[in-house]
Amino acid sequence: MKILFIGKVQFSEEILIYLIKKNIIITGIVTDSKKGINSDHCDLTHAGNKYNICSHVTQNINSIKSEKWIKRMRPDLILCIGWSHLIKENILSIPSHGIVGYHPTELPENRGRHPIIWSLALGLKHTASTFFLMNKKADSGKILNQKKVIIKKNYDSEKLYKNLIKVAKIQILQVIQDFEKNKVKFLRKKKASSNVWRKRNYLDGKIDWRMSASTIYNLIRALNKPYPGAYFVWKKNNFIVWKADLIYLKNKSNIEPGKVLKVSKNNFITVKCGEGIIVLKNIKPNIKLKKGDYL
Repeated sequence: MKILFIGKVQFSEEILIYLIKKNIIITGIVTDSKKGINSDHCDLTHAGNKYNICSHVTQNINSIKSEKWIKRMRPDLILCIGWSHLIKENILSIPSHGIVGYHPTELPENRGRHPIIWSLALGLKHTASTFFLMNKKADSGKILNQKKVIIKKNYDSEKLYKNLIKVAKIQILQVIQDFEKNKVKFLRKKKASSNVWRKRNYLDGKIDWRMSASTIYNLIRALNKPYPGAYFVWKKNNFIVWKADLIYLKNKSNIEPGKVLKVSKNNFITVKCGEGIIVLKNIKPNIKLKKGDYL
């Protein structure tokens, strides 16, 4: 079976290299050399060159040029993992087995943009790793394989990202095997309301000290690497918080949000929030604050 691979993020590269090392023959790679909106962007031509697989670089997967190139590869199956644009019918119809897409949520719930970030920012207790057969609508095709993934309290985006990759590697081998043996079965899910997460913007990552401490904590862990980080503004400068902890002290209800309650010797900064208290443990660039300052 001829398999073509589409992707342009770190997640894509991890899965691609895993498949190659598992002796799955990849006949071609479609990727994008420009970073664009993806913080975790990865140009897959590097992997293609290393493993002697021909690559097609494009910013428009639906272009005539891309269509012609993919047709020349004559794929039986296309794997699309980490591509942020909808794929149109002219490409969807090329492979005889269709195009398998991937989305790290419990589809049909939570379709749309930035699924790892939203899962953490909203404080969800679990998500899922889902492979589905793509159609013209975003994340709405028939589900091929889905595994629930627990989101622990101490998970940040980096930990969840790596855990999803670990789960997806096991799933994708099963998906490919099902196609090879002509034993594809679709997962029947109970009818459920389907929501679509919107595209986040830069201001979504800004910390407002009037937020609750738990909301700020979730935002910080959601935007950890490979994402750009949650930030706050102090004296007209932006500071990124890479690590924080909640502390469960009696809430100081008569203290205003944003007040620095303590600065430790290792520069851990304890801040009063709209509700609760948070400790900022890793701030870049370095910041010098003292007890009583206001953020």
